[in-house]
Amino acid sequence: MKMNLPETDRVTGESEDLRSVLDAETGRASDLQRQLDDANREFEEFVSTLAHDVREPLREITAFSQLLAETSAASPDPATAEFLAHIRQGAARIESLSAAVVDYWSGPGESKHCRVDMEAVLSHALLVKAKILAASNATVTHDPLPAVTGDFELLTKVLRHLIRNALEYSESPTPSVHVSCERVDATWRFSVADNGPGIDAAFHERIFGTFKRLHGREHPGHGLGLAFCRKAIGWHGGRIWVESISDSGSTFYFTLPPAA
Repeated sequence: MKMNLPETDRVTGESEDLRSVLDAETGRASDLQRQLDDANREFEEFVSTLAHDVREPLREITAFSQLLAETSAASPDPATAEFLAHIRQGAARIESLSAAVVDYWSGPGESKHCRVDMEAVLSHALLVKAKILAASNATVTHDPLPAVTGDFELLTKVLRHLIRNALEYSESPTPSVHVSCERVDATWRFSVADNGPGIDAAFHERIFGTFKRLHGREHPGHGLGLAFCRKAIGWHGGRIWVESISDSGSTFYFTLPPAA
């Protein structure tokens, strides 16, 4: 059946109206996205500035408490020494927390993803953790690791956090960590396995939340390491998860795109 001219005009008019509405909604969505991006940038700048301003007085607290400890060494008072040690430990925890907050809230910045050798990433992560490895009598082994597309600094921090967690929460006299990788479809799937106490299934998702910890102050940490790992891997278009049962160790998995 042939459509008459008035009917054609009506349909054309409705199409133009719908297009105008769609264009208006698209413009509003773009404006909201720009506002959100601006707010995120302002918040990241605020966090970075706050952390910097907090660190300066913390350094003074640490330095003067150390100086006080040295000047009172000639006539040591056990109570005074204990109080000064608590002051230094508290300042160190706050400084560590401020650094972790900056890491978590700061985005990848202007860095662009490029070819990254994961062998080099692991070597750098272990170099930073050399003292912890020596002190804990730990061993870290790995299979050959491939090149991926990503950010070298962010991926180094991811492996650093995963290895540190495995060592700090291990109850074994000889902690061990093994890093491996396999190709799964179009991605590389990495694994970081340990011989620690394991994690109950009820907590597998919770441990990736911000400020979520399964242990008290008997273990160092601030509950941001795994949250950072999830965020950093997400920036790479991958995902991270844990597979573990109590008393049988844990294996953290994460996926990354292969090198272009």
